Amino acid sequence: MSGPFDALSDTERDALRDAPHPDWTAPMLATLTDDLFSDPGWLYERKLDGERALAFRDGDRVRLLTRNRKDLGQTYPEIAEALGTATPEDFVADGEIVAFEGGVTSFSRLQARMQIKDAEAARQSDVRVFYYLFDLLHLDGQDLTALPLRARKSVLKRAFGFADPIRFTPHRVEEGEAFFREACDKGWEGVIAKRADAPYVHSRSRDWLKFKCANGQELVIGGFTEPEGSRKGFGALLVGYYEDGALRYAGKVGTGFDDAFLESFRQKLDGLSRKTAPFDDPPAGDGVTWVSPELVAEIGFTEWTSHGKLRHPRFLGLRDDKDPRDVTRERPAA
Repeated sequence: MSGPFDALSDTERDALRDAPHPDWTAPMLATLTDDLFSDPGWLYERKLDGERALAFRDGDRVRLLTRNRKDLGQTYPEIAEALGTATPEDFVADGEIVAFEGGVTSFSRLQARMQIKDAEAARQSDVRVFYYLFDLLHLDGQDLTALPLRARKSVLKRAFGFADPIRFTPHRVEEGEAFFREACDKGWEGVIAKRADAPYVHSRSRDWLKFKCANGQELVIGGFTEPEGSRKGFGALLVGYYEDGALRYAGKVGTGFDDAFLESFRQKLDGLSRKTAPFDDPPAGDGVTWVSPELVAEIGFTEWTSHGKLRHPRFLGLRDDKDPRDVTRERPAA
């Protein structure tokens, strides 16, 4: 082998496997933890606040897919086009699509692009996006997933000609706690710690750990309240998460919306209205319109209460890259 594989050791080369280009492969997911640490056997990457996406190229066929297999080619046409030119002709890569507000990735700003489903409209958007690649799963007929992470990142960096909007995700070695403090001081979402010798697995793993500067997670929308006073659209969203097959109520979210969203989203909510509560434990009181639990929102908050409700929640944006049934309460690993 030559080129991107040149720097691999004999042992690492033995871990490569001949494989056809895959039609799909599930992404590796990180586990939340409150236990910060520094370790020379781990790599530390900036946690990017955007939309996770897997990139597939098989000759002229380029696909950019969410973790629930939705095609993003019409939403981010400039990224899809770049993947079809300045890249190898046979690869599968993992990364995050982001938009910036100053020097900080902003999921709220990215919303303006996430809702566009037409390539021409997306090109006319003033929201500039970037695709940060952080892993490589397949290259030139070879399955790389059994390689240690450090080797996969080395091959990734050598295989691609990185130029905007495609960027390489840098990392630090060992200084996890210092990097986390720096991330929080800069207003970043946090840090991802990854075991340097770990293979890539297609599930959630403790070989990837999330250090978050602030609390936030996806929650399912199950209802809304009517607006009061001069407010438009709706008052608050009622949200929850699945536990043992039941949708558990987690609280009301009444901040984080602008007037345009309040009005436009009310129309979508009305189209999902139903007579019965989708929650297994709905809140008491009148004035709630229930909706079918088909929409997922990203919610920021300060903490969970002892009763399993959100404290000081705020709406960050909608997510269409996750199945509502997969939304569970994210708990730090013990």
